[in-house]
Amino acid sequence: MSIVDRPAVLVTGGARRIGAAIAAAFGAAGWHVLIHYGTSRSEAEALAARIESAEVIGCDLSDIASATAMIADLAEQLSDWRVLVNCASVFELDEVTGLQRAVFEHAMQVNAATPAAMAQAFLRHARAQGGRRAISVTDQKIANPNPDFFSYTMSKHALSSTVPMLSIARTDPRDRIYGLAPGAILASHDQVEAEIECSHRMNLLKRKTGADEIAQAALFLAEGWLASGETLFIDSGQHLLAQPRDVLFLAREMGSGNAASGASAA
Repeated sequence: MSIVDRPAVLVTGGARRIGAAIAAAFGAAGWHVLIHYGTSRSEAEALAARIESAEVIGCDLSDIASATAMIADLAEQLSDWRVLVNCASVFELDEVTGLQRAVFEHAMQVNAATPAAMAQAFLRHARAQGGRRAISVTDQKIANPNPDFFSYTMSKHALSSTVPMLSIARTDPRDRIYGLAPGAILASHDQVEAEIECSHRMNLLKRKTGADEIAQAALFLAEGWLASGETLFIDSGQHLLAQPRDVLFLAREMGSGNAASGASAA
């Protein structure tokens, strides 16, 4: 089956982590998958080799002109490009007590400005049967913010705000603009296994949410059953809890407290 016989999806950041899970799920569902990578070319190629119909494409998302040019080029090549999943992001630590300009500018560019411009270009240029779907992967922090990862959180709020705005402005009623907001899914930074096990259960259901659940949610959104402009939270209810810090640090503090208690008891 050739590329023109399959609906196509571009997954940014599709070489690793949640992006890779989304790319693999679309591939298993029969889509032609374009796996975007920034620096993870070998991982992208290895994933593409496991998908029946896939290719890889590299682009630095800190360069908005290159990113939008990539969208325009793909739109010329693909006759049924139905879905863009903006999943790539940077996740760097800074705190609410002191804005780090370099961290802020990088986060706002890669996590908000570039994906918004890519969605605009996709909606201008892509051809698709039955309407197009632009899906932005945000974060449960848009409903449950805390002071950690200050610039990252601001950037995800900015990206989330584009979902209803782009939806209102769409010119084709068949198009759908969506947000997809995960909770704690994979290891963050230098987490050890015990911290992962603890932090990923800090939600209403006290269960670990899998990357496969995010991928299946993306597939659901690709069908366009929800009204345009909606955001789907896949986090086992984490966004409904008030958490004073990122769960990475809450789990670490809990572990330190347990260790201190043990030492006192001894």
